Amino acid sequence: EVQLVESGGGLVQPGGSLRLSCAASGFIFSNYGMSWVRQAPGKGLEWVSFINSSTTTYADSVKGRFTISGDNAKNTLYLQMNSLKPEDTAVYYCVKGAMRGQGTQVTVSS
Repeated sequence: EVQLVESGGGLVQPGGSLRLSCAASGFIFSNYGMSWVRQAPGKGLEWVSFINSSTTTYADSVKGRFTISGDNAKNTLYLQMNSLKPEDTAVYYCVKGAMRGQGTQVTVSS
């Protein structure tokens, strides 16, 4: 059974940093590309970043501030988020294909 469990969200001031984690199980982590998406209050899902064995890509809104990475030994996906802005406030989900986890809330506010 495929499982994706996000963690690491919280309340942070503008300009602060957070690192999100996504613990994956039920599949060979290194064989698949994975993404982070987010959903702000009252808005639809927004793609944030993607990683596979050969590339990483980012939405323009987070480029230069967020870094996606994966640890194959730990079957864990990460999203390092720096220079956070209030508009980054959202529930963040990790995604594999059509599956996503339960999400973790990130709130950027003073």
